[in-house]
Amino acid sequence: MTTTQIAVSIAVMAAVTFLTRALPFLLFDRGAQPPKVIHYLGEYLPPAVMAMLVVYCYRSMTFDAAANWAPGVIAGITVVLLHIWKRNNMLSIVGGTILYMVLVQAVF
Repeated sequence: MTTTQIAVSIAVMAAVTFLTRALPFLLFDRGAQPPKVIHYLGEYLPPAVMAMLVVYCYRSMTFDAAANWAPGVIAGITVVLLHIWKRNNMLSIVGGTILYMVLVQAVF
C-alpha cells in the first residue's frame, strides 16, 4: 500500500469507529427510553457472542492426545468457576488465559 492508501484507510477506520460510538447518542434522546429491540439486544447479544466464541475455540479440538484437549478444557472450566465465584469478567478471562498459557508452555 502507498502512504496515501494507508492514510485513507486509517481515516476511514477512524470515522467508522467514531460513528459507531456516536450513533446511539444521535439516535436516542437522553430522556426517552430506547426501543424494546435495543433492550433485547443488550440482554441477549452478549451471551450469544460468548457462546459463539466458545464454539469457535473448541471447534477444532481433537481427543487423540491429552495435550490437544486438556489445556483448553481445564482453562475453560477454570474460567467458568472463576466467574461463578467472583462474577468478574476480567478476572475470569485473564485467569483462564494465564492458566492456558502455563499449561501449554510448561505442562503439556
